[in-house]
Amino acid sequence: MTIIRVALDIPIDSLFDYIAPDATQLDIGSYARVPFGKKFMIGIILAISDDAHVSHDKLKQADEILRNIPPIPPALIELFEFCSHYYHYPIGRVIMNGVPTRLRSIKPVPQRFITSFLFRLTETGYAIALSSTPGRSKTKHHLLTHLKEVGTITSKEAKQLSQRAPKLLQEFLAQGWVEKILEEPEFTPNINASPILQLTTEQITAINTIQAEIGLFNTWLLHGITGSGKTEVYLQITSMLLKQKRQVLILVPEINLTPRLEEIFRSRFPNTHLISLHSKLNPTERMNGWLQAQRGEASIVLGTRLAIFTPLPKLGLIIVDEEHDPSFKQQDGLRYSARDIAIFRAKQANAPILLGSATPSLESYYNTITGRYRRILLRARAVKNATLPIIHYVNTRSVQLKEGLSEQLLIALERTLTQKQQSMVFINRRGYAPVLLCKSCTWLATCSRCSSRLVVHLTQKNLRCHYCGYTEQLPPACPQCGDQDLMPFGHGTQRIEAALAKLFPHARILRVDRDNTRGKEAWQLILNAIHKQQVDILVGTQLLAKGHDFPNLSLVGVLNADTSLYSMDFRAEERLFAQLMQVAGRAGRAETAGEVLIQTEFPNHPLYLALQHHDYDAYAQILLREREITHFPPYSHQALLNAEAPHIAAAIEFLSMASKLVEPGKQIEIFDPVPAQMTRLKGLERAYLLVQSHSRKKLQLFLSEWYIKLCKIPHGKVRWALDVDPSEF
Repeated sequence: MTIIRVALDIPIDSLFDYIAPDATQLDIGSYARVPFGKKFMIGIILAISDDAHVSHDKLKQADEILRNIPPIPPALIELFEFCSHYYHYPIGRVIMNGVPTRLRSIKPVPQRFITSFLFRLTETGYAIALSSTPGRSKTKHHLLTHLKEVGTITSKEAKQLSQRAPKLLQEFLAQGWVEKILEEPEFTPNINASPILQLTTEQITAINTIQAEIGLFNTWLLHGITGSGKTEVYLQITSMLLKQKRQVLILVPEINLTPRLEEIFRSRFPNTHLISLHSKLNPTERMNGWLQAQRGEASIVLGTRLAIFTPLPKLGLIIVDEEHDPSFKQQDGLRYSARDIAIFRAKQANAPILLGSATPSLESYYNTITGRYRRILLRARAVKNATLPIIHYVNTRSVQLKEGLSEQLLIALERTLTQKQQSMVFINRRGYAPVLLCKSCTWLATCSRCSSRLVVHLTQKNLRCHYCGYTEQLPPACPQCGDQDLMPFGHGTQRIEAALAKLFPHARILRVDRDNTRGKEAWQLILNAIHKQQVDILVGTQLLAKGHDFPNLSLVGVLNADTSLYSMDFRAEERLFAQLMQVAGRAGRAETAGEVLIQTEFPNHPLYLALQHHDYDAYAQILLREREITHFPPYSHQALLNAEAPHIAAAIEFLSMASKLVEPGKQIEIFDPVPAQMTRLKGLERAYLLVQSHSRKKLQLFLSEWYIKLCKIPHGKVRWALDVDPSEF
């Protein structure tokens, strides 16, 4: 009896056995429709066996092995298994997290979306004499004759010969007479399609250094200041791999970075098949992109973190742009780091990986010091005569602010408008005001489901929770005392936009935040308006901080930067420094001189002093010394056990019980459970328990044993999850 072992999208870390009489070893990686409980599910076959792990009377028969869909290749299955073991997450959920929703749907996939493979005659097949085929088997004779004459055949062509021919092809495959290969793409990459920019000496050195070892696995950290031409290095290295008929995977942290980068790569390689994979694609679009990559048709794959799981049979290079960005870490479900998985995948394919950033993560920076990564520096801006912007600080303790804006910043904005250049006012808080306050009784508008205040959105005349999405209308009076004099307190993008519109009535002002970039084409329209100089002043959040090139932007003003200095998260300062360096880097990228004005109460803080000198290395060394003293990453490795329940006591009790399940050993440190910084989120109360070790191997051994026991203990209404290498607390 042939048994298939299937991974299913359920929260049980196990494979499920089904009877499949026609299954062979060639079906490993194939999609299968199987009964589960009272319904059918799509799963992935990971093993074929003669023995079942359950009694035969409990075995069910698989409904169908979906051989019309190309199976998941062995290298990708290995990647999924690594993720399951490293992040301690059920294998079925890991796989289905990476597979397009259309392919894991019970609804059949139309055949027009799936290109058939080529079946090519092997040496064994050529050795088979036509006379040896039985005379009554005319279809077999015709099929073998065609293969000997042409060499290859598709399933569609075989079906035209006979309805039986596709089944015979599967028999030939099992006997080793034919092999299954991907069809060659129909396009020929035109490497020299558009003019190449004049390279700087540093860019040439970087390209030559990588080219010398282009066929080997190496983790290169391309550490270049903002505007230093990292993208041109990406393009040059990509060109080398396309000449070798290899595939290139490019990961970006934000969906909003894909249009501009896609435009740049399409312009340089117009005849190269490029696909873009991100969350704004509909299920069919994502499935088509996935299948085109798997067939080898797409030579360049550009996408956000989920694109790391795209099947790429000819993978030759991975690029991770803005590698420091926390968006590469998934914060729910499978809590994976796309950057870290990319490094594993590059090693698996023996291909180079290029991590690019103006402000590398401390972990990556530390890895260059220890020799695990190799750092390449770009210290000068790529455009001739372009220099780094001059950074000034406005001490808000000693100046009066007008709607959150200092006189110095307003004068600079007026000057920039007169010079017909563009300005950006950066405030990393959307909405009108973060607090609605009653001055009479000190009532605050708070979210009933989260430990957060409701944000005033004056344009929509409502209050909104930015964590759970809860919305309610603006109250006409205080619900506690009835006073109608409610005051919005603090500033968000909407309030700054309104203030600037009053102060500069003739200026064209554009607000850029998540509230007005939700549409599929919204971001592209915004970028077009900026590049066509239809905007004078930009007001925006961190969406504007990353990777954009605005040649006419000469002034950046930063508001409310100090908030991160008070954070309990040990990574908060690192992220603030990166964010401010990125924001400052938007100014003066062409021949237009740049200026940055940062409003702060602490102009002499070490972070701001290093920022003023554009000295990443100096501040990174300060942070590394602090991390070494406190035994925080990169000098240790961490895992969080998160728990959430209707009441905090239940979550804490579960974590206390969990901490006693396994003896930690000498090199493992388990901290006491504590409530999360935001205790209540989406109606549940949260706590966590931190596990730490100086040895990644020891931590993984502990987590493997702990995870098995965690899965077995009763948890009632408590939901729990392990987060390995957490980026947020």
